[in-house]
Amino acid sequence: MTTTGVAIDLPGAVLNGDLTLPDEARGVVLFAHGSGSSRHSPRNRAVADGLVGAGLATLLMDLLTEAEERSDAETGAFRFDIDLLASRLTRAIDWLGERAATASLRLGLFGASTGAAAALVAAAHREARVAAVVSRGGRPDLAGPALDRVRAPVLLLVGAHDPQVLQLNELAAHRLHDHALTVVPGAGHLFEEPGTLERVTEEAVDWFRRHLA
Repeated sequence: MTTTGVAIDLPGAVLNGDLTLPDEARGVVLFAHGSGSSRHSPRNRAVADGLVGAGLATLLMDLLTEAEERSDAETGAFRFDIDLLASRLTRAIDWLGERAATASLRLGLFGASTGAAAALVAAAHREARVAAVVSRGGRPDLAGPALDRVRAPVLLLVGAHDPQVLQLNELAAHRLHDHALTVVPGAGHLFEEPGTLERVTEEAVDWFRRHLA
């Protein structure tokens, strides 16, 4: 297994990421963090460790530059700009397709909170490339019209103690072409309760193993 710091060039910005490649990777999963977070999100990293242990490569990346993160912390100007976040995920999808180590691997997206909406929009934009999506405590409703165009199978993971987000996921699920909705007992929005993040990791590993093999 190797972990490499990477830089992804975009028009007017460079985003940092961490690419982990296990030996003989069975697929690759690109992470989209939630609002106010980054590639250092401890919850996403915990899930990523589980995926790597299951033989899947992972790319955790920042969706905002350092200057944008500072501005967002003060104003919240970027965290709900789903089109911007999705465009950057789309570029990362293309970047993975350009690298020899990942070009031949089937691709999945893992999104949390607002990052899940961006992941769904990116999946609609790269229908032929994205093979599966997992949303943790996500806001699929924020994907807008793109939600109806997602063809990849989507797993929606929502905490049982997160009723508003659960309702939004239930409504959004009817617009998805292929989906499963799993309610995690005892979990709130951030899945901080004992055992809940482990359940998320198990569900994500199973979903990606099935659809990226």
